[in-house]
Amino acid sequence: MDRSSLLQLIQEQLDPENTGFIGVETFASLVHSHELPLDPAKLDMLVALAQGNDEGQISSKRSSSFKRAIANGQRALPRDVLLDETGLGIYKRFVRYVAYEILPCEMDRRWYFYQHRTCPPPVFMAAVTLTQIIVFLCYGARLNKWVLQTYHPEYMKSPLVYHPGHRARAWRFLTYMFMHVGLEQLGFNALLQLMIGVPLEMVHGILRISFLYLAGVLAGSLTVSITDMRAPLVGGSGGVYALCSAHLANVVMQPLLGAGASLVPARHPSVHPSIRPSVRPSVHPPTFPQNWAGMRCPYKLLRMVLALVCMSSEVGRAVWLRFSPPLPASGPQPSFMAHLAGAIVGISMGLTILRSYEESLQDQCGWWVLLLSYGTFLLFAVFWNIFAYDLLGAQIPPPP
Repeated sequence: MDRSSLLQLIQEQLDPENTGFIGVETFASLVHSHELPLDPAKLDMLVALAQGNDEGQISSKRSSSFKRAIANGQRALPRDVLLDETGLGIYKRFVRYVAYEILPCEMDRRWYFYQHRTCPPPVFMAAVTLTQIIVFLCYGARLNKWVLQTYHPEYMKSPLVYHPGHRARAWRFLTYMFMHVGLEQLGFNALLQLMIGVPLEMVHGILRISFLYLAGVLAGSLTVSITDMRAPLVGGSGGVYALCSAHLANVVMQPLLGAGASLVPARHPSVHPSIRPSVRPSVHPPTFPQNWAGMRCPYKLLRMVLALVCMSSEVGRAVWLRFSPPLPASGPQPSFMAHLAGAIVGISMGLTILRSYEESLQDQCGWWVLLLSYGTFLLFAVFWNIFAYDLLGAQIPPPP
């Protein structure tokens, strides 16, 4: 049976209503009765598809598709677990580390590991972090101040800082991400961008991660302009929190393994040798979330706690500086609402992006709903910034 015949069989006989799901038992029956001429690597990919669903169904809407699995089945993937690979160079060990850090499914890890290319490199997060460091060093040397720089009267005159009095200068809604309150904020953001942002960009690509980061940055400044109308804003925390919250949500916010059927390898003497091992239903009790249990990276709990400590400390520091400034200031201190806006963007839009590894976002209805919601928020924020300040008589501090 060739590829087109198999796809037609799946479409017409196994899924006539085009639901995108096939029962595990039906799939096993197909394999046993037709003795498909699939090599073990192809069958491994099909089994991985079935394991991606915990309701006893094989879905063509998961991280891989039947079409992709069959079309790419000629490339034989090694059957050993990546952790058992030996003789790897430093860079390939780092790629394996990234695979276990970001991807929850062993098949996705292997797919990424053997398909990974060094070009293009993860330049976006590195370039953003380097630019932030250079800008901070320039202003620190110029002002001779390395902490609490926002208290210096010359600092707020920067053309990069978002200030409510300069809302007409639209670039400030994005460029504020290059400015930071001090060394402590820059350190937190740079650490999280390099520790989480670079691996995410390596796996999901520059387009998706740059879009998510900038969406968090823009949402942060617009949220401040709506909820904290008198406050300025500095720091890349909106984008950082979008990445971190998306990654953490992708790790822990998956449904628990249910008591339904899943797939494990089994041997059937009557089955054609080319399709062994076959599949059989197996029942597993509820355990940890799928993604959390799957990410078998060393010290994952410690690193997750470290990320949460960094994020919560940064929020606490921002709230303290906003409402209880330690030094006399000529105006309100930067707002903390960008942190919350970035987290919301990450949990909603970012989670959809990270769960769609090797899957087209354009084919997902939920992705378009999120884009429409984000676009509606942007449109509302634009009209708010044009009309609401005058209508509400907001007393904003004079621009520096």
